[in-house]
Amino acid sequence: MRAITQYTFGGPEVLTIVEVPEPRALPTEVLVRVKAIGLNPLEPRLRAGEFPLLGPPPFVLGWDISGVVEAVPQTWRFRPGDEVFGMPLFPRAAGAYAEVVAAPALHLVRKPASLSHVEAAALPIVGLTAWQGLVDLAGVTEGDRVLVHGGGGGVGHVAIQIAKSLGAYVITTASGSKREFVEGLGADEVVDYTTADFTEVVGDIDVVLDTLGGSTAERSLKVLRPGGHLVTAVADEDTELAARFEAAGMRFSGVAVDPDPVALRRLVELVEQGRLRVHVQETFPFERIADAHRLIERGHLQGKIVLTL
Repeated sequence: MRAITQYTFGGPEVLTIVEVPEPRALPTEVLVRVKAIGLNPLEPRLRAGEFPLLGPPPFVLGWDISGVVEAVPQTWRFRPGDEVFGMPLFPRAAGAYAEVVAAPALHLVRKPASLSHVEAAALPIVGLTAWQGLVDLAGVTEGDRVLVHGGGGGVGHVAIQIAKSLGAYVITTASGSKREFVEGLGADEVVDYTTADFTEVVGDIDVVLDTLGGSTAERSLKVLRPGGHLVTAVADEDTELAARFEAAGMRFSGVAVDPDPVALRRLVELVEQGRLRVHVQETFPFERIADAHRLIERGHLQGKIVLTL
């Protein structure tokens, strides 16, 4: 089979398509013939060597996949021919930039007919990050005021829809060019961060979901109500920032996403109810992985980027 590997850290040009043996599925795993691969901003950073999550090269990046079960050595969960999707093994290496992936059956769910393989591959990491942040950590309920930073991005655009499905009043920060997009997802208020400081126009917030990093999390302290909750998908290991929030009587949580088939099935339910859709800005063929990474590194994406086979 073909896989995309790299032998050194560096720019997108280090990504190389090679012929390798197909993986062997262990008991409780399945072999998946991949139809689409969701790309995430984390992956260009790993490719460049910004932090050693996967150790030194060579390695095969990627986690988000959608495809068709090809073999089931010893598991009752799926049969050959089942269409499935998920983010197996995260944060351990899943080798998802490949034509065939061996994945724990428990880390996958059946793909609904209402989702294409491209849309399904775009959903797992961003969907589970938003779900685990808003539902599992923050416990958002009807009537809560929720501020989603970066509502036009991968996690953000899904988070808006999840928060709305929970009955929240949703405010989001986004550039003016994405106003129509995020309003179409259900945002009740949009703060154009290019022309306004959210700390001056937003207040009395129950839950903030930070997908941006930088100073955003710290500045969000100003807009939370007493006892409010910041959930960050970026600064989750900032112990000093956590202490600052706790000293101010606020809650601070970092969400480090992990595989969760129960939550993934809840996301499928929202999709089938018409309450959640994942937006794919652009798709690239497998052979153009370097171009896809370049687009991600330029930033300001609207939704997700997906690789197709």
